[in-house]
Amino acid sequence: RSSSTLFTFVLTGISIMKAIVAILFFTGVFVVSLQAKAGEYQIEYKNMRFSQTALTIKVGDTVNFKNSDTFAHNAYSLSEAKSFDLGSYPKGQSRPVTFDRPGSVNVECAVHPDMKMTLTIRK
Repeated sequence: RSSSTLFTFVLTGISIMKAIVAILFFTGVFVVSLQAKAGEYQIEYKNMRFSQTALTIKVGDTVNFKNSDTFAHNAYSLSEAKSFDLGSYPKGQSRPVTFDRPGSVNVECAVHPDMKMTLTIRK
């Protein structure tokens, strides 16, 4: 008898869990936890160049611009998809930019005009 009672309890417990999951899902509480986690990427300034000339990311992703050069850099973009100006900062520091809209973003260095790269942000 005890094994059938345990079996009934386990089945009842599973049914209760399914009901709780269904309630959470249909009320929207579960939807947030099912969304994909945003990615993080790093672009370095080194030898007066960006470590990559092109990078494709998704909406919501963050790119950290790290200065690995011995002199200051200032990454900026005037692109419609994302406009930003990170300001000038020295070796060892990094500054993040989160991309919240799809599109193409041209990034340049205000200190070194030959430093250029393109980010493609996809949905």
